[in-house]
Amino acid sequence: MLAAIRSAAVLGIEAYDVIVEVDVAAGLPAWTIVGLASSAVKEARERVSAALTNSGFALPSRRVTVNLSPADVRKDGTAFDLPIALALLVALGALDASAISGLLVAGELGLDGSIRPIRGALSLARSAARSGVRALIVPIANAAEAGLVTQTQLASAPSLRVLVDALRSGTLPVVVPTAAPAQRHECALDFADVVGQGAAKRAFEIAAAGGHNLLMVGPPGAGKTMLARRLPGILPELTEDELLEVVAVHSVGGVLAPGAPPSRTPPFRAPHHTISTAGLIGGGSGPRPGEVSLAHRGVLFLDELLELPRHVLDAMRQPLEDGRVVIARAAQAVSYPARFQLVGAANPCPCGKYGDPAMSCQCSLADVERYRARLSGPLADRVDLHVHVGAVAIAALGAENIEERSEKMRTRVLAARIIQRERYAKIDGVRLNSEAAGRWLLARGGVTPEAKALLEQAATRLGISARGYHRALRVARTIADLDGVSAVNDGAVAEALSYRPATAATG
Repeated sequence: MLAAIRSAAVLGIEAYDVIVEVDVAAGLPAWTIVGLASSAVKEARERVSAALTNSGFALPSRRVTVNLSPADVRKDGTAFDLPIALALLVALGALDASAISGLLVAGELGLDGSIRPIRGALSLARSAARSGVRALIVPIANAAEAGLVTQTQLASAPSLRVLVDALRSGTLPVVVPTAAPAQRHECALDFADVVGQGAAKRAFEIAAAGGHNLLMVGPPGAGKTMLARRLPGILPELTEDELLEVVAVHSVGGVLAPGAPPSRTPPFRAPHHTISTAGLIGGGSGPRPGEVSLAHRGVLFLDELLELPRHVLDAMRQPLEDGRVVIARAAQAVSYPARFQLVGAANPCPCGKYGDPAMSCQCSLADVERYRARLSGPLADRVDLHVHVGAVAIAALGAENIEERSEKMRTRVLAARIIQRERYAKIDGVRLNSEAAGRWLLARGGVTPEAKALLEQAATRLGISARGYHRALRVARTIADLDGVSAVNDGAVAEALSYRPATAATG
């Protein structure tokens, strides 16, 4: 007997159709799974056999062949357990073929027959909506995630036994996700908690308003990490499209808690400085998205930036420029979105005391230069805002708190974002000043002749590269938007130039 059922697999963050075919024939008892199946997929024979037996279904001593079509694309994960089990029951005559007709099914099986969560449920729901299937069957724990796509009917069951009984009765176990609508999770971290550091706070407000990358350099204990962790609190909430992108990446990456309601707060990722290139950019045998993709539409904070190996840091150059990562393998290439804000924090030298008048640096000049050289010129050129964060006087810590709260900063950021949304409404793929083309800003960005002359003069004197020239222009446009003015004047350009590194990189 032969049976087939529709399923899907995820490549990057997009799903493609997979037809699960099961043939039960006479012969010695054996299981064979073909179709470029990974080890996790091949192990399905043990999970499916145990799940069927423990769910009360008899398995005759037959030869079972499972084919996953298309057979020339590698299959990974445990989502094929449930479709294999259902197709096997149809092949054995325990379930009518019409019961699974028009369904797209995915789910992992426990040995007791329970249906367990999988990765990439949102991608599967998108695929189901495009292909117009009768219904999508996923684990209950993935219902809230898949329910973000409302164009397809969703069904689920807690166990294989319950699902089969429902299919036999002709009653599809439809599920309506009960999770609350996606909401912004208010950040408990407030910029008012950071004493002093007015220049750094101004830089963070500019970064938030225009989506710019930022690097802080200062001694240990100056508040660099405190500042970075408060950035999400002044960022606008994710739009509907951005939310779907973020949930899809997090689901494929395995960092989305099953059943948890989605959050409109932009993601904040802060990996340890011992992270590998594959962990930062993505990769592995799967492959899986890295931190630059998990921070998509949010913030990637790299503390102790200069402690990361130079080759790991330089791997970010392409995603910073293109907003995506392409991981090439011998058989295929996988693309992940990676449009994130980079926020870095670094010490000025190995001991962290260089340039501090109150402390004595023990590092030689060669040590300082070698340490700073870990940040290559081309990567430094892709950072829009370079900020010095000095040590805070101990006496200031006990003074009355008169610092501005994040709520006020966020109000100004939102106003600047609205201006940018209207400015780039007719330009595909551009939402923020950091994404705008430099030549477009020069022609239509409201740059005054005085501002343009100042920028050209500074670029010549400081040796700023063409990339740095355009990045300074984008920052100046954001400063003008924060100030609520239509023209980019020489004052905005002067402030933007103050955030360029002392020695501009030209590589």
